[in-house]
This record gives sequence, C-alpha cells and structure tokens, in this order.
Amino acid sequence: MVNSNTDKRAVDLNCDFGEGYGNYSFGQDAELLPYITSVNIACGFHAGDPHTMHAAVKQALSAGAAIGAHPGLPDRLGFGRREMQVTAAEVYDFVLYQAGALRAFVRALGGEMAHLKPHGALYHMANRDKAVSEAIVKAALAVDDCLMIYGQSGSLLLDTAKKYGLPSAAEVFADRAYEPDGSLAPRGKHGAVLDDADQAAAQAVAMAAKGIAFTPEGALVNVQADTICLHGDGPLAALFASRIREALVNEGITLQAPGKA
Repeated sequence: MVNSNTDKRAVDLNCDFGEGYGNYSFGQDAELLPYITSVNIACGFHAGDPHTMHAAVKQALSAGAAIGAHPGLPDRLGFGRREMQVTAAEVYDFVLYQAGALRAFVRALGGEMAHLKPHGALYHMANRDKAVSEAIVKAALAVDDCLMIYGQSGSLLLDTAKKYGLPSAAEVFADRAYEPDGSLAPRGKHGAVLDDADQAAAQAVAMAAKGIAFTPEGALVNVQADTICLHGDGPLAALFASRIREALVNEGITLQAPGKA
C-alpha cells in the first residue's frame, strides 16, 4: 500500500561536500551550495585533508548550511566505496577519529556540527549490519550526544539511532530508482539511475509530499523523506539541484535542515 498523505511538509536538501584531497578536487561544491540546506563534509579517510576540511567548513558556515560529518572507510584509492572486513571496534575508532576532527574545525570557526552521515560502503554496511550500525551510533554519541544520524529510509541505522536516543533523518535519493522493498535499485539495472533532471525533480516532489518513490518499472514504493541527497559528482549536478529545488518550492514544500524550525 502506498502512503496517501499529501500534506505539505519540510524537507532538507543535502550533498556530500569537501571531498577533495590536496591538489585534487571532486564534486561541484560551490555550484551546489545555493541549492542545499545541509552538507556532509569528508573528514579524512576516503577524502578530505586538514586544509580541505577547514575550507569546506568555512564555506558551508558562510552559506548557512547545516554541517555534518561524512566519515568513511580508510580506502582513499577506492574513494571509500569498497567494502572492507572490519570489526565493530575498528568502525567505532574510524568514526570517532573522523567526526571528532571535523567537529574541532567546526567549533574553531564558531559553528556547531549538526549531524553525521556515513559515506559509501560504510553507509551501506550500516544499513544491514547491526554491529556496524551500533559502532557508528556509539561513536556519534561519544562525539556529541545531540548529533543527528542521516541514514537511508527504512534502514537499520535509523532504528539503531532511535535505540540509543539519537535523533535521525531518513534519507532518499531523487536521482535513483527503488526496489519494491525500499532499497535502492542496483546501479547496473536498467533505469536505476535517473538521467533526466525533470524526472528526478518529479520524484523528489513525490517523495517529500506523498512519501512515495518509483521502481524502474514505474511501481510505487513507500519511503520516508526527511532529507534528499543531491549527488555532486555528475556533469549535470548543478542542473539537477536547481530543478529539484525549484520543483519542491513550487509545490509549497519548505526547505530546511532537519531540526530547524
């Protein structure tokens, strides 16, 4: 059954941010900032050296975006997108180390870190692995017991955050199709990645206003959309962000970071 609630609501637009390293840059940070309300800043393992982190925090604060840590696995060559065999203790230390470092930069510049969103393979591992999800949440608690956890709609990570008393935001992806069980359709599946900005914008509105997404075959899927992730690594990232934001605003949906009145 598909949600029938069509009440207007508020939604966050987030993007991964500061994912360069040294002389290397990645994504379209400056181009996306006008459209988003929160950022997830890389903090050292998959990307993000100290200078890049400092600059990203400063840029986000100047734009008024809510700042979150985006810790990943220690796999810079694979950009944190390859799963690794790691213990819960290792995951805890990875997240504590990275999130603590980013929080130091945020506080040094007069801000407060608002949330934490795991990156890449760590994000997907936390969706299904209890030990990984608990290690992430416990590390977040150790950094700041008010940190909000961003996790995929319907995921184990969100349940774990609730279990340990942390606020959470259910995340969806406007440019991805979904499986009937609410998981993301595999990238290799035909129609799994939406390459049309207007199609992605229409799905974003459906997600935020009605709590529904679409399968590659066009069937409807229930989702919870507290925050919508905008990918910044494609050549049309800014166009997608612009169309998605415009469509949401035209629908009367308020754009704001989770937890803000």
